[in-house]
Amino acid sequence: MSYTICRMNEVKAKTGYSRSTIYLYISKGLWVKSIRIGERAIGFLATEIDALNAARISGKSDDEIRSLVIKLEAARKDFT
Repeated sequence: MSYTICRMNEVKAKTGYSRSTIYLYISKGLWVKSIRIGERAIGFLATEIDALNAARISGKSDDEIRSLVIKLEAARKDFT
C-alpha cells in the first residue's frame, strides 16, 4: 500500500481552509496532527485529509469528527 503525504499548500487546496484554520482545528481536536517528514518539514496523510473532508461533507458533528481524528491518529501506529 502506498501512502501520500501532502504538504500544507496541498492541504489548503484540498480543504479550502487557511493555514491558521488548520492549526486551530488541530488545537480543538478537529484535525489530525502533522507528520514530521524532515528537520523543518511537516505533512499530512492524504487518506486522512480525504476522511476528514468526507466527514464534513456528510454533516458529521464536531464530536463525531473528534472521534474520527482519534481513530485516524491511532491507526498510524499500525503502519509498517
